[in-house]
Amino acid sequence: MIIVLFGKPGAGKGTQAPLLAAALGVPTLSTGDELRAAIRAGTALGLEAKGYMDRGDLVPDAVIMGIIKQALSEPRAAGGVLLDGVVRTIPQAEGLAEVCAQLGRTVDAVLCFEIDDDEIVRRLGSRTVCERCQTPYTGREAGTPCDKGDGVLVRRKDDEPAAVRNRLEVYERQTAPVLNWYREHGTKVAKIDAVGSVQDVTARALGALAA
Repeated sequence: MIIVLFGKPGAGKGTQAPLLAAALGVPTLSTGDELRAAIRAGTALGLEAKGYMDRGDLVPDAVIMGIIKQALSEPRAAGGVLLDGVVRTIPQAEGLAEVCAQLGRTVDAVLCFEIDDDEIVRRLGSRTVCERCQTPYTGREAGTPCDKGDGVLVRRKDDEPAAVRNRLEVYERQTAPVLNWYREHGTKVAKIDAVGSVQDVTARALGALAA
């Protein structure tokens, strides 16, 4: 299966992705990770993406989808994959659908993690991330070491309340319409209550897939 993880910033997609992947026995692919891997490997698309990034420009969707296509073509993705942060706009959904068609595959389900805006502002306000690997932590102070390496935790400026509210407005304008696009194209969309313990949310997501 190809499963798209979806939801507002701070809804918990990054926390749930590795847990769901482990439970399903499939890898997780994220745009950021695949971009960095392509750049490190020196692939043609990776070098093209690096050129845009070095100039301070956004990497075009066509380049990103080319990198995602390469990742989906690898043996690790043959048995299924979770896509985290790959689809944030309708053009990206259309691009992914084209990539899947070229590979003879389809997006089988979209898991949308739902949470109230006020809870997101509270949650992100207490979040820090590793400056190196970007692993998120809740309730951990900036300046403490990351559990996964030699990085240090920092608080991102876009996790400040005013910035979070702006990100939520952008989500409603640009990203939320993607759910209707998937419904109109016959893809299963499951809404997951993202409030509660991490384990409870994981169980709800797995239950929605089983249903």
